[in-house]
Amino acid sequence: MIISEQQIQSILKHTIDPTTNKDYVTEKAVRAIQIAQNNVTVDIELGYPANSIKNRVQAQIIDALKSIPGIGVIQVAINSKIAPHGVQRGVKLIPGVKNIIAVASGKGGVGKSATAVNLALALSAEGASVGILDADIYGPSQPQMLGITGHPESLDGKSMEPMRAHGIQAMSIGLLVDAETPMVWRGPMVTQALQQLLNDTNWKDLDYLVVDLPPGTGDIQLTLAQKIPVTGAVIVTTPQDIALLDARKGLKMFEKVGIPILGIVENMSTHTCSNCGHTETIFGAGGGEKMCKDYNVELLGALPLDIKIREHTDAGKPSVIAEPDSQVAEIYKLIARRVAVKIAESAEDHSELFAKIIMEND
Repeated sequence: MIISEQQIQSILKHTIDPTTNKDYVTEKAVRAIQIAQNNVTVDIELGYPANSIKNRVQAQIIDALKSIPGIGVIQVAINSKIAPHGVQRGVKLIPGVKNIIAVASGKGGVGKSATAVNLALALSAEGASVGILDADIYGPSQPQMLGITGHPESLDGKSMEPMRAHGIQAMSIGLLVDAETPMVWRGPMVTQALQQLLNDTNWKDLDYLVVDLPPGTGDIQLTLAQKIPVTGAVIVTTPQDIALLDARKGLKMFEKVGIPILGIVENMSTHTCSNCGHTETIFGAGGGEKMCKDYNVELLGALPLDIKIREHTDAGKPSVIAEPDSQVAEIYKLIARRVAVKIAESAEDHSELFAKIIMEND
């Protein structure tokens, strides 16, 4: 029996990607199919980084294709390609950056910065080129969380080279001033400082730049959301009613400026006692799910109230780096893949494909 490409396509049409929950044909991941004497080679190109599940996807497709009678040797190659996607209208793009992910919260103390840095590190662990911008001018925390010391270099006296830590690029006002120097600035100065950090850093071919926004929904946050070319936003909250009230305001702020909500991360959802093993919902339960249902957005993941998350960030080695095989790290990686999938499903930015028209006077 001679095997046809149509048979292969039919099998892949009914094989579901465990991250996107769509079949590989519908998500246009099948790039090439080669058949030689009933030996089959399939090239799969995912639109999101997927290092931790590549082997699983490969085994899944091989097992599915084995159902074809008479099939010989099966080879499946899994690759990822991250494309740039659209941002708000009228906002200038950042050279060297394909996609910008804003991580925000309506209020402080909900674990936004810890989520931002672990999200960045998880995207990197999954195979993407990643940077993080600490946009909290008043209270920068990323240098501490990443264990970065020193100051960024400037090779031309005008722009800055990003600092590097754990495989990602980073920039923060905390790298430019003394750790104990308070930033006693008004809103316009903060906005200008952030734009300089963003635009004057020589980001190097980033698939994703994670921006750790300051907490709140005031004038500064709204202005920043209008000035930064954001592909999508992640809202961080806890199940507590007070936190959810403010998280809803944060979500509405992004809606006002036309930035898609990629989803919600619920921190401190449960706590398990280290002595007796009892698990309880200290800050309430179901708040994140209800908010997602009310606004038709995705609950990207729920993280426990775990002392190790705090200890790891305080030590400059966040959980994804300190314990890469732990349950917490796996949750962050799942959140990272879901964020990347949501971006991949949005409209691509094709602006670089169009020729630029230059008018010259004779």
